[in-house]
Amino acid sequence: QVQLVESGGGLVQPGGSLRLSCAASGSLLSINVMGWYRQAPGNERELVATITTGSMTNYADSVKGRFTISRDNVKNTVYLQMNSLKPEDTAVYYCQALIRRLTGEFTDYWGQGTQVTVSS
Repeated sequence: QVQLVESGGGLVQPGGSLRLSCAASGSLLSINVMGWYRQAPGNERELVATITTGSMTNYADSVKGRFTISRDNVKNTVYLQMNSLKPEDTAVYYCQALIRRLTGEFTDYWGQGTQVTVSS
């Protein structure tokens, strides 16, 4: 069984910073792309950022220059450093990982979500 466990969400004032972490654990062979998505009330889930095994990154236009995604391939962990946070960044943030299981098959896994609230 493979699990993604997130941490680091919370309440922060506009202009503040938060760092999210997501660790993959369980029976896995390797992890391909990892990413962060978010969903605000009444909205669809949207891409925030992704990172490949070779650390190539992709960001939503709305977070470019403010958010940084990184990963530690030894710890099977992906991070999202969020700076200059705005009220419109308020959402539940989900990590995602494309994982190769022991069977050799690739499967998308999702974390349970962590709430980020930006408010004064």
